[in-house]
Amino acid sequence: MAALLVETCHVACCANRTPNVVSWGRGGIVAYGTCNSVALYHPLKRRVISTLNGHSGRVNCVQWVHKKDCGPESELVSGGSDNLVLLWEEQDGKFSKSGQLGGHTGAVCAVDAVYQDTEAAYQLLVASAASDSTVKIWTRQGSEIQCVQTISFGNGFVMDVSLALLPGSSVPVLACGGDDCKVHIFIQQSGQFQEVLSLHGHEDWIRGLEWTVHGGDVFLASCAQDCLIRIWRVFAKPAFSPESLEEDTIKLKEDFFMVKTKDCCTSFAVTLETVLAGHENLVYGVHWQPPFLKDGIIQQPMCLLSASMDKTMILWSPDEESGVWLEQVRVGEVGGNTLGFYGCQMSPDGSMILAHAFHGALHLWCQDPSKEDEWCPTVVISGHFNSVQDLGWDPEGEFIVSVSSDQTTRLFAPWRRADQNQVTWHEISRPQIHGYDMQCFAMVGRFQFVSGADEKVLRVFSAPRNFVENFSNISGLPLEKLLACSEGVDLPEGASIPALGLSNKAVFQSDRSAQTPEDDGQFSSVSAQYSESYFQPVVLTEPPPEDHLLQNTLWPEVQKLYGHGYEMFCVASNRAKTVVASACKASKPEHAAILLWSTSSWKQLHSLSLHSLTVTQMAFSPDSRFLLAVSRDRTWSLWSQKDETLSDTEPCFTLYAHTDKNTSVHSRIIWSCDWSPDSTYFITGSRDKKVIIWGNCDSSENAAENDEVAIRPRSSVLDVGEAATAVSFAPVLSPDQSYILAVGLEGGKIILFKWKPSGDTSAGTDWLHCGELDTFQCHALAIKRLCWRPRVGRAGHGDDSGNSAWLQLASAGADHCVKIFNVNRLAL
Repeated sequence: MAALLVETCHVACCANRTPNVVSWGRGGIVAYGTCNSVALYHPLKRRVISTLNGHSGRVNCVQWVHKKDCGPESELVSGGSDNLVLLWEEQDGKFSKSGQLGGHTGAVCAVDAVYQDTEAAYQLLVASAASDSTVKIWTRQGSEIQCVQTISFGNGFVMDVSLALLPGSSVPVLACGGDDCKVHIFIQQSGQFQEVLSLHGHEDWIRGLEWTVHGGDVFLASCAQDCLIRIWRVFAKPAFSPESLEEDTIKLKEDFFMVKTKDCCTSFAVTLETVLAGHENLVYGVHWQPPFLKDGIIQQPMCLLSASMDKTMILWSPDEESGVWLEQVRVGEVGGNTLGFYGCQMSPDGSMILAHAFHGALHLWCQDPSKEDEWCPTVVISGHFNSVQDLGWDPEGEFIVSVSSDQTTRLFAPWRRADQNQVTWHEISRPQIHGYDMQCFAMVGRFQFVSGADEKVLRVFSAPRNFVENFSNISGLPLEKLLACSEGVDLPEGASIPALGLSNKAVFQSDRSAQTPEDDGQFSSVSAQYSESYFQPVVLTEPPPEDHLLQNTLWPEVQKLYGHGYEMFCVASNRAKTVVASACKASKPEHAAILLWSTSSWKQLHSLSLHSLTVTQMAFSPDSRFLLAVSRDRTWSLWSQKDETLSDTEPCFTLYAHTDKNTSVHSRIIWSCDWSPDSTYFITGSRDKKVIIWGNCDSSENAAENDEVAIRPRSSVLDVGEAATAVSFAPVLSPDQSYILAVGLEGGKIILFKWKPSGDTSAGTDWLHCGELDTFQCHALAIKRLCWRPRVGRAGHGDDSGNSAWLQLASAGADHCVKIFNVNRLAL
């Protein structure tokens, strides 16, 4: 697809729940595994610059291949649950898959790679560990890749591997750590790795290993589930001397091994340099500060970073006078119902440190330039850590709300900085943190939404005052205008979840002032010692970090809607925001009814029964006259609202048209539907790979009242080659007055089409294929929802005038990603 047509505006995704899944390159790019993809994130630009799709299973480990001159890397290695190791290479600023290493029979959990000078040629050496209890060694010379050795560990598992070259030679040394609590050292001799030592000391599974070269010595850091970090020193042993036999000197125990090269035979010794105790829980990651080039000499700072399940990261370095290793800096996360950190990385210049947590969140700290000992949390990407089930824009198109199987509802908005033209998107609120997997969502006002999860209840949420104020600060929109949109002056300050509840409880100013204990520190009762609310209002001028999102950005729940017999599946609201329609999972007609709710009283208005199985999606027409529903029973139904002028009662819907087994063109489940912007046509997409446009809904050929109308296909049947899981009409027409449509497929592709009504649909000339997103733009798994911004222009750019060339398309995928694309409608 031409670059002018579609550009990626934003990708929201988080790191996978595995220890070795993040790697920070010398070029400043952070590579991390997210679901089945590798995301390349630029911390200074604060956006994902590319996603690499190639694995068919979860990506478990990612590693940049470091160059000897400390320059920016051009190659990346990744391993996944599909038992594959993939090589990625950068050419002309774009990454592509350059090699596939297949041979493991279990999920690959750790990889490392080094460049090696051999007599034959300059080659890449790769080590990979997998759950099949083996470590495989691979070489690549030119374009030829082969597995040269398989090291078996019997019934044991290797958790991490690390490769390095011994100083003064190009002999590779491999360290493997696993569930036997030993560090196994292998040396390559005559092209094969041979175990020369196993280092004892750890008392639990070894989780992380990393080599570094300092001067003429090699240092190995190892961390384990015994909460300890050990640093081992490997150095060349001088030739035998009588002084070494002196009995008066006390020396550390040394282990020896011999390395034979073509010229000579060198003896190396291994000693335990130090044991670092400071963490209070399992230590999952260790990482040396990257070396840098100064005056043509590679400098390696003796500084080690560690990450633990105790929610802290520690920077260690030896004391300048005594040489004793000490804790220099400790940073971490406070509060929230989260577990700790899975791994850590450091920026090339050592000024930023990064941790990734159990729930996939990245935590980034920046060193204060004026005070070297002070580190401040800073803005970093965030996203869902499970399938994103639904998403939608607010009525003004200023932010996006998404719901996911990770049991959260998240709100993303553009961050406008006064001193920069560039606009970046960030998560600025987490309105709902639930105990059930989220399933569906619909906005019912500028700052109000209704959501459904794997429970029988719909929940309604309204924005607190603290959110509206912070949204104004971050987005640059005037506060007065935003407060005018939120009905009612007495907005709560925020919300918090009670200790044993699922409902977000509103917190008012009076509640918070009543919580402050008396000055003398005496509490009136035992319960007064424990805060009912953990909410603290914070004035934000930039997107909040993860621990703030967890506690201080919840929205209060204002209503629960009861009526469904099974778990919620879909929900929709009309453009006037007066009616909400909802449906639940159903295997019988009595449970497949659509319930209508009034947004003013939140009372149930009607129950619309027709379908026999789950209603998969619903959509109100833009003029709010019709409600369209599509179902697992392969049919759709259209319901019309009676003329409101005839009565002052609540809206009433009656069946207007529907298909049955004979008239339905679709032969499999209909996944998705949407309306054209003029409310004339609607589109359906199905598992049978067919996309069809139906109409005409505003024609004067309507039959007498209470009689059903025949709504026929108005387009030729479009075969998209895969199950169509999401469809969406753009809010405006293209310059040639064609409708613009986006179709999302089960494989993750998004295709753009133009369609124009024509008399003859048999020829199939009414559809125009405009292009599809390239491999690195599209999702890795099924598209769950597509949603165009309700107005022309790009959010946060101030180009909302009707003559803007840009449209924005948001997509939710089963690959945990929320993506926003800028589409140039003039280039279609």
